[in-house]
Amino acid sequence: MQHILDELEKRRDQARLGGGEKRIAAQHAKGKLTARERIDLLLDEGSFEEYDMFVEHRCSDFGMENQKFPGDGVVTGWGTINGRLVYVFSKDFTVFGGSLSMTHAQKIVKVQQMAARNGAPVIGLFDAGGARIQEGVDSLAGYADIFMENVMSSGVIPQISVIMGPCAGGDVYSPALTDFIFMVKDTSYMFVTGPDVVKTVTNETVSAEDLGGARVHAGKSGVADGAFENDLEAMTQVRRLVDFLPLSNREKPPVRESYDDAMRDEPSLDTLVPANPNKPYDMKELILKIVDEADFFEIGKDFAKNIITGFARMDGSTVGIVANQPQVLAGVLDIDASRKAARFVRFCDAFGIPIVTLVDVPGFMPGTKQEYGGLIKHGAKLLFAYAEATVPKVTVITRKAYGGAYDVMSSKHLRGDVNYAWPTAEIAVMGAKGAVEIIFRADIGDAEKLAAREAEYKERFANPFVAASRGYIDDVIKPHGTRRRIIRSLKSLKHKVLTNPWKKHDNIPL
Repeated sequence: MQHILDELEKRRDQARLGGGEKRIAAQHAKGKLTARERIDLLLDEGSFEEYDMFVEHRCSDFGMENQKFPGDGVVTGWGTINGRLVYVFSKDFTVFGGSLSMTHAQKIVKVQQMAARNGAPVIGLFDAGGARIQEGVDSLAGYADIFMENVMSSGVIPQISVIMGPCAGGDVYSPALTDFIFMVKDTSYMFVTGPDVVKTVTNETVSAEDLGGARVHAGKSGVADGAFENDLEAMTQVRRLVDFLPLSNREKPPVRESYDDAMRDEPSLDTLVPANPNKPYDMKELILKIVDEADFFEIGKDFAKNIITGFARMDGSTVGIVANQPQVLAGVLDIDASRKAARFVRFCDAFGIPIVTLVDVPGFMPGTKQEYGGLIKHGAKLLFAYAEATVPKVTVITRKAYGGAYDVMSSKHLRGDVNYAWPTAEIAVMGAKGAVEIIFRADIGDAEKLAAREAEYKERFANPFVAASRGYIDDVIKPHGTRRRIIRSLKSLKHKVLTNPWKKHDNIPL
């Protein structure tokens, strides 16, 4: 028996080497960890259970029958993150550049299906050169099988993709179908067609980094939800994200014991909003001061910075935060901000995560660039997302809430459950100056008269009390008590039941 066990261990050791020590060294030389090293960092120590370690490809074209490696370029299995079940697949660049074959795809599909059946997140670590050309249409079929599982699992289990090397061609669409995409700076890139094809077709000369690097997708395209400095930080931060999320849509979001007093006041918030209504302030300061232990996991922090999205805890329970950022473009809603926030709101709603919305919005971004880009439809995405969401929704207006943007930002009219305003809130169709110039157009030449009209308009509308008198605001609250009021509201909404009319599915304005 011992010789059989020795043979098993020998085969395991061979499989763990992937493409061999020389290729592992080459991986390390690029500043990248191997597929298995990444899994070791991601999962709790000793928790990884590997599947299909000995699977090999079945291709016999182009001499491939003489090139076989156990595992076939992807490591799959399950483990735990802080004791909670997750499934994982990690592409191994040392084996055929991590390229996808039919058997490689079958391994990924197996863990995707197990994750969906067992109600656990699936995390994909990407470092691969696309389809395995020698397998032709079989590799393309493998991609489609993976895409199908991504779609069927959407809204059922959290799906997280981490790009840790090349990700090109068909490989990019699986991450695109998942809930979150993270990248590693300087070692990862994503694009449908690479620099060589771009040069041939459009005559543009561009590097892989400038075409699809982490900074491009995290800051310009919005494809990535974050960019990390290295593999170690990426795995650490993914562990942190998973701690905020329910394992599936069948579970409630996790609750952690909190040592941050739920009833504490924050006196500094009484002076957060400047006396000058046109002066910016940092909305992140408000977020950090009202959530548990100033712990906020921001999603998409480098993209559409005029809106903030991310996860936090309040009294130990996970909440999703959406907040306008007055420091960037005055917190205005534009195409990118609307898309970013709408997707985040829909994720929270799919997984039963309450949404806290902090509002300081002067309206939608004007201009031909926005209108030609389809701001009407993109802005409608955010409106749609808030309107269809049935999770608890608590809104706090800190300062401006003007025009249609007031409606869109989780207003009472879109089934906001509890809507608060600070005394500094201004809820109106538009700012006083613009409103007066329209209403009293005849007085435009008379500066003194116009100033008097503006003061009159401010007195009448630049406050939260008109909306409060209509019941659109549930209470005007003192800023220092914001944390306490939100937490108490969320507790009162714990057993909220709200359903939408039956439908096969909705038709969000894409």
